[in-house]
Order: sequence, then C-alpha cells, then structure tokens
Amino acid sequence: MTNQIEIGRGKRGRRAFSLDDVSVVPARRTRDPKDVSLTWRIDAYTFEMPVIGAPMDSVMSPETAIALGRLGGLGVLNLEGLWTRHEDPRPLLEEIAALEAGPDGTEATRRLQEAYAAPIRAELITERLAQIREAGVVVAGSLTPQNTQEFYKTVLAAGVDLFVIRGTTVSAEHVSSSHEPLDLKQFIYELDVPVIVGGAAGYTPALHLMRTGAAGVLVGFGGGSSTTTRRAMGIRVPMATAIADIAEARRDYMDESGGRYVHVIADGGVSTSGEIVKALAMGADAVVLGAALARATDAPGGGWHWGLEAAHPELPRGHRTHVGQVAPLEEVLWGPGHHADGTSNLMGGLKRAMATSGYTELKDFQKVEVLVTPTQTV
Repeated sequence: MTNQIEIGRGKRGRRAFSLDDVSVVPARRTRDPKDVSLTWRIDAYTFEMPVIGAPMDSVMSPETAIALGRLGGLGVLNLEGLWTRHEDPRPLLEEIAALEAGPDGTEATRRLQEAYAAPIRAELITERLAQIREAGVVVAGSLTPQNTQEFYKTVLAAGVDLFVIRGTTVSAEHVSSSHEPLDLKQFIYELDVPVIVGGAAGYTPALHLMRTGAAGVLVGFGGGSSTTTRRAMGIRVPMATAIADIAEARRDYMDESGGRYVHVIADGGVSTSGEIVKALAMGADAVVLGAALARATDAPGGGWHWGLEAAHPELPRGHRTHVGQVAPLEEVLWGPGHHADGTSNLMGGLKRAMATSGYTELKDFQKVEVLVTPTQTV
C-alpha cells in the first residue's frame, strides 16, 4: 500500500502528516492518572519524564539545565552558544530580549550574529559542564558535527555523561571536497559515553545513524517554532510522518542488530502537552522541548526563543520568536496548571492522555490507536 499522490505529470510524492493532522483515540479501558509512569531510560540513565531540554540559549543555561535535571528531565547545554563564548552572557541575553520586534527581525538577526561571532572557548566548556556536574544531575552537552572533532576531547574531559551531536540535519555519510568529514561510526565507537545524534527526517538516513552505534536519534528538520528552514531552503518533513518512519527504522534495526534498541527522540514541532502526547503515540521514546520550556519565567531567553541557526553568519534560518512567559519551569512541567492551552503542567497532560487511552507505561503507549484528522485550530 502506498500513499503517493500525483503532484503533476512528472512528479509524485508521498503524503505526509504533521502532529496537527493526527489524534489519539480513547480506549474502552481507562486508568487512574496516578498509576501512570513517565519513567524514561536511555543507556545507564533513568529520568522521571521523557523530556530533554533543547540545547538552545533561550532555553538552557547551566542553571536551567540543573533545574530541569532536578525536576526529572535531561538538560542539554549548547556548547557552541553564548555560555561558552562569553564569560558572562547574561547582559547579552537581556539585550537580545529587549530588542524591538521589527517587521522582518533584521536588527535582532544582526545582533545575534554579532553575539555568536565570538570564538568558542574550551575553558568555558569545561567550566559550564563542571557547574552542572557539581549539582549532581546528569551532564549533557551538544555540539554540531562541524565542531565535534575540535572540542569533543574537552567535553569528555569535563565529565559529560551524554554527548549530543545535533544539527539541522546529520548524516552518517557526509561527503566534502574541502575537508575531512566526521566519521560518525568510528567516532562513536571510540567514545566511552552514549551519543545522541540528529536530526534525521527519514527512514534511510535514520537507519544509517543507528548503524553508527548511536544510543538515540533526533527526529526533525526545520520544524521548530523559531526556524525558517522551510522558507529559506524549501525543506520540511512533517513530524508525525517523520517519527513513524524512524520508529519503523528502529524496528528493522533491532532485527538487523539482534535486539539493539535505539531511542527515537522527537526534536522540533513539539510545544504543547497535546503535541508531546502525539509525538510519543507516533513512536517517539522522548521529546526535545524548546519553545515549551522557553516560556518558563526562569528560562534565559526572557520570553524570547531562538536557535543557533538564527545566528548563522552566512544563511540565518531562524527568527528570535516571542513565546511569552507562562510560569516557572516546575509549573510548566509538573503543574498545577493555570492555562487551558497545553502550555503548563505538560506532564500532567501526558499522564491524563495516557490514562484516558488505557496505558500506564510509555513503551506501551506507542501502540495506541491514532486517527488522521483534518487540521483545525481550536
């Protein structure tokens, strides 16, 4: 069976679905939300919720990474961000938040490019990761593939527990005529820590990333609230289809590898409790939250949200986006919620959805029945 449709006489394409296009079906047997477990395990680490804080400067500082870790999630620090380029980036963060919202965001883009033009400093990577480690939570840092080779030894020496290689898209077979690309399979094989790598948006590239030995694959390409990849590059894969495709790659890789399980982690386009529910229902093991956590009153962005791609020196592909401030981080994640739009008590919403559908474990919830529904705004 295929869902390819004819675009024109010379081109056909698969029909793809966003998270807005699908919904979860309640079951005949319901559960008590208090009986639902949100425990997520990856490699040797166990978390109380399937939540990763996006390695973006508007979301994760050393302090918010620590706070998220204490609340039961995994905070990932962007090791190419302002915290590893500037001794004290807080005045810069305040300045960026205070910039006026122009019609096209040009002023903010230029200021971001200037702020991120400062070189990455290895000693600051060490200092920031040590700060997180001293707090007693799981330590995780993120680099892009372009900078992994240069800084990974510094990251490992600082005592990172989980290493994230994150880019707009990451492949296991990058080809370049100008420099020697990162050999992911060899690189991951030689490391002593689990690696999460991505983004990937399709079955084949994800399967190749799984074969490198990665512990987890990030699913997504240009789907976040602050990115303009779709407009700048014409590339986008709707998240519901991307997650389902890569979940199938995980199943096939398990057969191929004799049972090795690779975690599928939705990264982008997941901003409310309902979207978290649907991402997990499509087969994700966990979600990366950016805008959802940038709305916290204690997030470093001050109600604004942006990613590293927004400061690209040649082709910026993102905006500084106003997301507002909802509540402190703990209330955003665990409640009690005071907002009816799925922006606070995210885990409470997930627990109730699982209970309503008859599930108490995250792995089982991946089997829940879903429907394709017309996109609508409520």
